[in-house]
Amino acid sequence: MALMPVAEALQRVLAEAAALPAETVSLNYALGRVLTQDVAALRTQPPTAVSAMDGYAVRADDVAAAPVQLTIIGEVAAGHPFAGKVGAGQAARIFTGGVMPNGSDTVVIQELTARAGDSVTIQKPTAKGRHVRGQGIDFTKDQVLLRKGRRLTGRDLMLAAAMNHSSMSVHRRPKVAVLGTGDELIMPGGAPAPGEIVYSNGFALLAMARSEGAEAIDLGIARDQIEVIAAEVRRARDWGADILVTTGGASVGEHDLVQKALASEGLDLSFWRVALRPGRPMMHGRLGSMQVLGLPGNPVSSYVCAFLFLVPLIRRLSGRADVEPVAETALVGRDLPANDERADYLRATLSTGPDGLMATPVPTQDSSLMAALAKADCLLIRPPNAPAAAAGSPAVILKLGL
Repeated sequence: MALMPVAEALQRVLAEAAALPAETVSLNYALGRVLTQDVAALRTQPPTAVSAMDGYAVRADDVAAAPVQLTIIGEVAAGHPFAGKVGAGQAARIFTGGVMPNGSDTVVIQELTARAGDSVTIQKPTAKGRHVRGQGIDFTKDQVLLRKGRRLTGRDLMLAAAMNHSSMSVHRRPKVAVLGTGDELIMPGGAPAPGEIVYSNGFALLAMARSEGAEAIDLGIARDQIEVIAAEVRRARDWGADILVTTGGASVGEHDLVQKALASEGLDLSFWRVALRPGRPMMHGRLGSMQVLGLPGNPVSSYVCAFLFLVPLIRRLSGRADVEPVAETALVGRDLPANDERADYLRATLSTGPDGLMATPVPTQDSSLMAALAKADCLLIRPPNAPAAAAGSPAVILKLGL
């Protein structure tokens, strides 16, 4: 099977991925979720005119020729409206958020007043309507303020609460199951025997999935036995996973058994082997409604493949419109050789130079080097068969997230 271009591989991964069904969640659990319907205000905000400052509610006609002395007839605090009416020559003490009393149309801030018992001297004129928040100045009942397809921010949740919504209809979160494979792997905290290595891939993949809003479970490590791997695949299906991510065993060696195990469970293989560095032995297919991403075992390859394919898939299933990572431009920080037939995704650090943003690839790009990956800020993309690039040349980068 020939190497598949990255763009074509991503197209196949996303081809049958549709936004998941709707569910209703409370505002406390709606952050980052995508609305399935427009949201209209259930109330007007503010429902009536209120004071924007501490001071005195007055009639503008009475203070136009200040200084002037007015009689205080009552007090208005937030949540405690005044039942009376402000007439000529009168004022009501008012605090921020207090409902404007009948008859009043202006608030004079307390810094421009001097109180003596039941009277107040207004020291300077105040324009009509000053320091008053008019009824509906923010929004009105039935006004649509949040549209279908919007990914909810904390600001949106504040607005929804003010609109008097306690819950929202959003797309269901994708369920992602992560499975590591390999006889050589042990969990962190143990003492590796000769030939064993500490499993690390899954922790990055789970974190990546959760940071994108997915519900993720760790299936642990499966030994290199077809029956054992197949049992974990069935466990992912029983859990209702939308995506199964495996790491390791995706090649065709005698001990690379993931593809065989998946085939035994009925995998419909979409592709295997991508024109990508790092990450050539990547696999994608479907087991019924569950999508499968078979990632390489090398940790950097696993991470890069997940960044390029798992993240867009999660976003598509979540109902997001911004599916692919945003490509940006930076200047190459050092000379780079010509590229071969595979697209290179070089780990690079970012800095600001005299001519703008600089992306400098780390010195060694081996796909096993996790320290270099952790240090990197972005992936610098070198297209297939790209010619040599001198330092200062423009390049496309993808900034790395959490």
